[in-house]
Amino acid sequence: MSGEPQRGARWLTGAGTMMRRATVPGLKAAIRREPASVRHLRPAHGRPFGLGGSAALPYARLDEGVAVLRVVRADGHGSQDAYRLYGWCGELTVTCSAGPTRLAAPAVSLGNASGEGEYPSEILRGTRLWSVNQAELADWINRIRARHGSALRLIVWDDTGFELPWELFWVPPDHQSGLEGGLLGALVVTTRWTTVHDIGQDLPRETGDCRGRILGYLHKDMADDSRVFAPYAHQLHLEMTPFLQALDNPADRTGLVYMGCHGTYGDTVPRLSLGDRTWAEFNGETMHGLRTDRALVCLNACHSGRFVDNRAQGEHVLRGFAELFLRKGAGGCIVTAGKVGDQEARALVRRLVGEVAAHPERPVTETLRAFRAHAVEEFGSLAVIPTTRNDDGQVDRVGQKRVLRLLYAFMFHYYGHPLTTLRLAAGDERSDGGGGGW
Repeated sequence: MSGEPQRGARWLTGAGTMMRRATVPGLKAAIRREPASVRHLRPAHGRPFGLGGSAALPYARLDEGVAVLRVVRADGHGSQDAYRLYGWCGELTVTCSAGPTRLAAPAVSLGNASGEGEYPSEILRGTRLWSVNQAELADWINRIRARHGSALRLIVWDDTGFELPWELFWVPPDHQSGLEGGLLGALVVTTRWTTVHDIGQDLPRETGDCRGRILGYLHKDMADDSRVFAPYAHQLHLEMTPFLQALDNPADRTGLVYMGCHGTYGDTVPRLSLGDRTWAEFNGETMHGLRTDRALVCLNACHSGRFVDNRAQGEHVLRGFAELFLRKGAGGCIVTAGKVGDQEARALVRRLVGEVAAHPERPVTETLRAFRAHAVEEFGSLAVIPTTRNDDGQVDRVGQKRVLRLLYAFMFHYYGHPLTTLRLAAGDERSDGGGGGW
């Protein structure tokens, strides 16, 4: 949740002429505005970073059924921020050069799905247009779906900072192969990855075997999150200092590190925060327990999955909380791609965590895929997206909330190995953890 005062979504307050005056300028500004992760960032030149300088089967040793989509910054027409794509799945490959339909697309970023950017229905429509423009990629996705079926695992390694919503990519049907169309993250197990700095790690090499108790920090506004953990051994804190002390020197093996708190996002890394602690303050913690137990980290906080280019502090790299916790040793990270600031979104997170915990043999990524598929089913036909306004000119608040509920389900991204599982220890262990907990 955002650390700023919670205002109602602009399409949920006001009506009529006043609403029109308030919303149209905001829409234009949102379309113009780039995410902070790419502002003032010049496109990369030369060979693709992380590919060993060669596009010839760099991932030839991937397990059967695992595919990698590498998204790399490039120069677009007129030096616009653009990207190119490289995809591998055995001998099935795709290469897409930068071009007029592969540019930074801030209007489809889920960071705008807060009620203060674009209408949720326009974000969803925008992702459809963006997807239609990627015909070669769609064809490759269907080819690897036809080859591997439900066993397919897709890793999207995107260091562009463009906040492209890959889980919301519209995949067309392939009637010849008997494949239905839909949203990528609901059809295919989809994992995110980012360059993890300072430790020389490229793709996730180890399957996360996350098992043990829950160690958590909850802001007082989110204390209700504790209910989902009642059946499991847990140590929850209401103060950050004892939580971090426990994370550095855990008394018992930890399977899940959970933070339910406010988060902030801005143009520079110092403006990234969780629970009133900055990115740099977290970066200064050793978090020895993460390295020892390889726990899954779940950050139920606004913007926890967003990245910022850190040129303000003298380095030309993307930094964010997912990269930080992976570098500290996490077995995987679940983070949010934008602002999830109402009770409904909190309920979604609790349900998601509950489903992950309830299926210890199932990879976390499969539970996330099923979670998104259920959201699509609840939404109904994707061919019928609510309009922004009803015939009387009033904003369709009911329709916008339906779309926002769908976007929330696709806002939770997982970074890590696609076969990582979570097995929580049974029990109801409660501890003050040295103060501020229960």
